[in-house]
Amino acid sequence: MRAHGLIDTGAMLAILNGKDRWHARCVAAFDALRLPLATTAAVLTELFHLLSDHPHDIEAAWRFVRSGAILVLPITDADLPALDRLMNQYRDHPMDFADATLVHLAQRESLSTICTIDHNDFETYRIAGRRKFRVVPPR
Repeated sequence: MRAHGLIDTGAMLAILNGKDRWHARCVAAFDALRLPLATTAAVLTELFHLLSDHPHDIEAAWRFVRSGAILVLPITDADLPALDRLMNQYRDHPMDFADATLVHLAQRESLSTICTIDHNDFETYRIAGRRKFRVVPPR
């Protein structure tokens, strides 16, 4: 199965939390996107860390991640030099490891759409140094 876009931590948190100010926009964007969306173990680490004090929310996150709408694509040793380059490239606009994995997947898997609430970062990052992301939902 091939992914049709990417999803970041903040969008998953917003989809899972009906009280989040981004909830309605992220749900609408997610529903409008062709599925599945790809993410990485680094993004899931952030997600589950942020939910760690809420067992019910962890269960909901597991259901969401395992629903078939999300593909967790691997990052291997062979990908590490590219991640290092990306994090160095954006050192003036610090890129965390999870974001680096998503930008790298965008290039590796030929994806340009990302479901995220992190507009400042993903409007700055470029795929292969040139191409802009299509960020959904809009601000």
